[in-house]
Amino acid sequence: MDETVAASAVVGNFSMTSMRARVYMHLEPAAWPHKGLSPANRVLAGLILLAVFFAVVETEPVVVERRNTAIATIEAFFTLVFLVEYVLRVWVASEKPDYAGRFGRLRYMISVPALIDLVALLPGLFVFIGSEAFVVRLFRLLRILRLARLGRFSMAIHAITDAVKSRQYELLMSLTIAGILLLISSTLLFLIEGSAQPEQFGSIPRAMWWSVATLTTVGYGDVYPVTPLGRILAGLTAITGIGLIAMPTGILAAAFSDAIQTQRKDEERARLDGE
Repeated sequence: MDETVAASAVVGNFSMTSMRARVYMHLEPAAWPHKGLSPANRVLAGLILLAVFFAVVETEPVVVERRNTAIATIEAFFTLVFLVEYVLRVWVASEKPDYAGRFGRLRYMISVPALIDLVALLPGLFVFIGSEAFVVRLFRLLRILRLARLGRFSMAIHAITDAVKSRQYELLMSLTIAGILLLISSTLLFLIEGSAQPEQFGSIPRAMWWSVATLTTVGYGDVYPVTPLGRILAGLTAITGIGLIAMPTGILAAAFSDAIQTQRKDEERARLDGE
């Protein structure tokens, strides 16, 4: 009798483990043995896009007028689906080596992807609450974070992330140079234009708005120097801004090219190993 009970327990445990492994294979893009996304992840990606679409549309009063019940039902549906997905991902987290062990699921729950999932679920708690309160509306707008969850489904986004990480030192240097140029141009415009336009250039922080618009080549035109020396400096700042924008662009372009080539080599190596 005891042997029968023990055997049943082993079979039950094996069945649960096997089921968890199958669910993990369908939810984790890296574990899917075939090319592309699993059917489950394709459905989830589509639902995420739909949820973000409705979150954007809901900010238009004309669209949501007299449709509160329908919108609440749609949001409740999305919340329920993503809640089930979140629970399943926590359940299968131990299948991944990084989250194996006694506290593996807890480590997963405090990871960045899991926290994004959780924060994106929070607005669902307010689905039956009025949207007049500012805090409630702010939480409801957090549904846009669901779009960030698409990152786990895209190899391209992983390639971009790897590219940025590989050039983080060069990008940091570009940011440092940009900060120095911003401070220098703001200080000079404050000294040159401060007395002529105290409202626009009466302090270095005020002058920084003009410097940001000029160095980024946006050029809103709402603030501009009027003195001859100030205009000369503005021209030099604008020319400098062109090079300032080109520098991180070139760094990222080279990094993206390297990341794409590495990804293609890995795919080719995996294909050859499969043969």
